[in-house]
Amino acid sequence: MAFKIVYFLIIFTFGFSIHASAEIHEKAAFVRDHHLWIKDGDSEIQITKDHFAYNPQWSKDGRFLGFLKGEEDGSNQHLFIYDTIEKETFQPVSMETTSFKWSPISNVIAFKDQGLLNVTKIKNGRPYGFENVALGVGSYEWYPDGQSFIASSTSNLLPTGWEPVSIYQIPVDAKLDTAKVKTLYTLPKMTDDFFAIDAEDFKWSADGKWVSFMATPTASWSMDSNTLCVLSSDGKVFQMVTKMLGFYDWFKWAPIKNQLAYISGEGRFFVENKNATVKDIPSTRKPTNFTPAGFVDLDIEWFSEDEIIVARAKENKEWKEGPVPTMYTAFYLINIKTGEQKQMTFPKDNEIDTAPQVIDSNVTWLRHSPNQNQYDVWMKPSIHGQERLWLQNVGTAPTFYEKIN
Repeated sequence: MAFKIVYFLIIFTFGFSIHASAEIHEKAAFVRDHHLWIKDGDSEIQITKDHFAYNPQWSKDGRFLGFLKGEEDGSNQHLFIYDTIEKETFQPVSMETTSFKWSPISNVIAFKDQGLLNVTKIKNGRPYGFENVALGVGSYEWYPDGQSFIASSTSNLLPTGWEPVSIYQIPVDAKLDTAKVKTLYTLPKMTDDFFAIDAEDFKWSADGKWVSFMATPTASWSMDSNTLCVLSSDGKVFQMVTKMLGFYDWFKWAPIKNQLAYISGEGRFFVENKNATVKDIPSTRKPTNFTPAGFVDLDIEWFSEDEIIVARAKENKEWKEGPVPTMYTAFYLINIKTGEQKQMTFPKDNEIDTAPQVIDSNVTWLRHSPNQNQYDVWMKPSIHGQERLWLQNVGTAPTFYEKIN
């Protein structure tokens, strides 16, 4: 996790989302000068004016916007919610909160205070108050049906070495009753080829039958290599997919099929060995690499069932030491059926395109120059549309509200 934070503080920020309109009409939340804003149509509304805002997330129905507010160094974070109907911000719980996730079926929030997983209650239609769910939780995610969580617990270092990492299914109503918790799968023992002390960033396939996640080693090792894995929803089938860097947006499920797109390749520097890859799940067949020789791909996104977008730059194998070279990325569209590839954004020589998002048929992204702490959001309606400036001076990629059927 520490590496992810450093990664966003340097100039290589890559991020993103999915679906299929001509203009963006969805609400978007974004951070500008450390404060939370909402863009709704042509209006920009400032939500916070004190402390630092982090991690905005929309509720399923789009009425509520949850976010964390804390200190500049990320400490003392608390959960707040903006009600877009009542036009007011409220605090559903008073305890410190290290992470939160909206339920996929209701306006209930799961949140974590250190290793204690909790869920909010509902009062007058709003999330308010909480119940304990489970102790000792590391990473977690809702099951698609909203009735339970998939969760991991960080490995402990014993006199005999690191214990294997276990993955659990925890009912929403567990209320700290360990008898209700099911061990879904235990990762393989540590070997020279596999070392993990945690499982993070759970993501479900479109049909909910598979979950992907990152098996992460200790912090220094994680900066160079992590293991992307998949597990069937019943815990019976496990597969190691690839070695890669531990960035949340570098692996994504296809919108319909059970296919994973990801950036494979070890090594913390982006100058070489970063390849856009697509793999069928489950399958023992060799995955398909779409990065041509002499290039690196540094972000990935699905545009359609058969097309992906990558952020591509020329590799730089000559660099060995000194300041890390800036990788000037532009977007390319790849048809994974035909193999056809074509450039789709054309930043100027001193500009970098990052963080693609697909909202309906619209494509949005961040454009910036090296050493900038603020970014501009650009968009184009469809792959062949005219690009235009959509939002200025944001700190991270905007979070769009997209209605979930």
